[in-house]
Amino acid sequence: MAGQEEEHEGASVGEILIEACRRNNTDLLGEVLEDKGDNEIATLLNTTTTVMGNHLYHEAASRGNYEVIDMLLDQPGFECDPVNRVEGDTPLHSAIRWINSEPEAQREFGNSLIDMMLEAGSSSRIKNKGGLTPLQLVDPRNESLRELIRKHEYAALNAGDFVNPNEISNTNGNNSQQGGSTFAQSQDNDDDDDDDDAEFSGSDDEERAEWERRRRARRG
Repeated sequence: MAGQEEEHEGASVGEILIEACRRNNTDLLGEVLEDKGDNEIATLLNTTTTVMGNHLYHEAASRGNYEVIDMLLDQPGFECDPVNRVEGDTPLHSAIRWINSEPEAQREFGNSLIDMMLEAGSSSRIKNKGGLTPLQLVDPRNESLRELIRKHEYAALNAGDFVNPNEISNTNGNNSQQGGSTFAQSQDNDDDDDDDDAEFSGSDDEERAEWERRRRARRG
């Protein structure tokens, strides 16, 4: 602990945060955030950038630093889609660039990292300055990662739009019942009219006029 304090003596809070994210050092990140309020933590994590314009999330994602990313995503008010200055990349872009540069043996780990980022709210729809989404950056040979991102996109696009078959069934049933009730009511009215017609044959003009008056009064 003493050696770590000496190593960072004189460094600014921002510099220490950048170092923690680059080294996947959750202990150091925790020390910096200790005893700080939620608003202060959110401001520090969301506004601290490198001289190249990378946010803390970019620094961690571009190195595949799973543990520190997991810790960042747990912080209150943390921004999941900051854009860096040079490429216009989000951290999701950065993480995919890192996966593309790694050997095939790293793909399973890389998929877990991307899955965590997407679950936490990172968007796969944002385009960088080159007009590319994170999905379009994925190495075409890495089909498992492409499929993972597609599944998240499909789920996001259809959120709240799935129809419950039971609701359709119930709705149709209610409509049928209502329709049956309306038909029965109509039939009742027709029966009443038929009864009136039976009573007033229309052979007498005055009786027929009285029948018409009574029918109009009954129907409002």
